[in-house]
Amino acid sequence: MQVYAFVGKTGTGKSYNALKVAKSHDIKYIIDDAILIKETKVVAGKSAKTEASKIASVKAAIFFYDDRRKEMISAIKREKIDKILILGTSDDMVQKIAENLKLGKIEKTIYIEEIASPEKIEEARKSRNEEGKHVVPVPTFEIKKQFSGYFMDPLRMFDIFRRESSNMYEAESSEKTIIRPTYSYLGKFRISDNVIKEIVTYIVEKVEGIDKVLKVFTEKYIDGMRIELDLQIKFGKNIPQLSKDVQHAITQSIDTMTGINLFGIDINITSIVR
Repeated sequence: MQVYAFVGKTGTGKSYNALKVAKSHDIKYIIDDAILIKETKVVAGKSAKTEASKIASVKAAIFFYDDRRKEMISAIKREKIDKILILGTSDDMVQKIAENLKLGKIEKTIYIEEIASPEKIEEARKSRNEEGKHVVPVPTFEIKKQFSGYFMDPLRMFDIFRRESSNMYEAESSEKTIIRPTYSYLGKFRISDNVIKEIVTYIVEKVEGIDKVLKVFTEKYIDGMRIELDLQIKFGKNIPQLSKDVQHAITQSIDTMTGINLFGIDINITSIVR
């Protein structure tokens, strides 16, 4: 296996530029923040950015924890990888990751200063320091389940790169994801059950055919929640279709306003009024 490294200080744009670097060296696999990415698909691991503290995030990123390390070693063997790119904030960090995952010697190290201009690096630092934004180099739908309750935005990119194996330049469109982890200096945030219930009540009572939301129940999980509603509806409405309309309205509003994953929306029609 050929092992490459992409090094840059925190907040300088490594993840933002990771796909460009990988493609220019004909690399299909990337290790970034404890997840294994094949092109734009998450193959294994859980992002270190989901950890509750900066220290725990760093430990997860270097595969300090046995369970993370064993899972990743197993995934790498299963994928039969010929080339891999490791992202890290220093030479020591990428070397530690390579050692912990038993990848062997790093053959080539690329530094962020070789890829991005000083202006772009400063722009990335400003985004991190002032807005707490991090980039994950995969589409939002690939990573969303790992970041329930986080603020996320898709980022569509158009990259121009030159492959290492030729002098030809190529262009490709790709999607990345912007998130703000809970350990950001901007502070932790928590969305209370009451807020969820108020959002659901407000949205559902705007659906045509609904008279009143009588009760909202929430059941929380580590990576999402389930919602159950008792509804009073107006006479003469198609109940199956009305239920679908309610579920669609809730799914859209909760996803947009909170980023929380929903594992189910159960609807109970308890009364009908004229």
